[in-house]
Amino acid sequence: MNLVDLPSDIQNMIEKRKRAFSYYHEELIGEHRFLSEDQTIFQDAVIALSLGKNILLKGPTGSGKTRLAESLSSFFGQPMHSVNCSVDTDMEALLGFKTITQNDGASRIDFIQGPVIKAMEKGHFLYIDEINMAKPETLPLLNSILDYRRMLTNPLTTDVIQAKETFGVIAAINEGYVGTVPMNEALKNRFIVIDIPYVQGEILKDVIKQESKLHDEKMIEQFVRLSSDLLVQVKSGIIPEEAASIRALIDTCDLAVYMDPLRAVRRGISDKLEEEREKAAVVNIASTLFK
Repeated sequence: MNLVDLPSDIQNMIEKRKRAFSYYHEELIGEHRFLSEDQTIFQDAVIALSLGKNILLKGPTGSGKTRLAESLSSFFGQPMHSVNCSVDTDMEALLGFKTITQNDGASRIDFIQGPVIKAMEKGHFLYIDEINMAKPETLPLLNSILDYRRMLTNPLTTDVIQAKETFGVIAAINEGYVGTVPMNEALKNRFIVIDIPYVQGEILKDVIKQESKLHDEKMIEQFVRLSSDLLVQVKSGIIPEEAASIRALIDTCDLAVYMDPLRAVRRGISDKLEEEREKAAVVNIASTLFK
């Protein structure tokens, strides 16, 4: 089912969101196109957001989770505020912080809004990247904005913020990576989960043409084959998932425009790995393709 085949009530919800931001032109909105063999991924994300649901994008690094979030922002014409989580992500990184300012010689304390409060008050999208990298004690702050209440009592100011109707949350997660922690079930249950698989085949060719500087058809074919062969090694446990990252592949394709492709593979993929045997496995595969 194409987007044009969506039920009329969903299409009305989409149009209502687009009209809400038809006047708004901000650098947060970009022209991005998410590509996937599974056409239902984008459609299901659109439906969920139109219904006021939060969506959680699950997939390996470089699979296009951020690109999907950007494409959704562009589709709705709705600005998006981002949080990149890490072990250092705390309440201030999410909500904002207090600072002392000078006004006509007098000092006062102002509150600088963080991405969560900005998105709530403006009715924009909030994108939380690597949500399972944040400290577990930080994330419960988000519970009340992710359920039917759509509100937050700011512990830094005691203000109560009620999100605008168009406010929506998109989060992304890489499971099993170093530094990540299992998501609390109460938090995960507040999301609609969408799996983002690796891009392969003809779709990957289109991604390379769209995202990289490489235009040599034969070499693009070789890099698509490289990606496929690396995935086989990942599934066999010989090399880690990051070796098959589409993001790393795009970087490598860019380098291959200006250097020998085998050297580009070393710089863009194999040298990022820790184990010598893993590096050797990647180089051996690449050597059979780029003679």
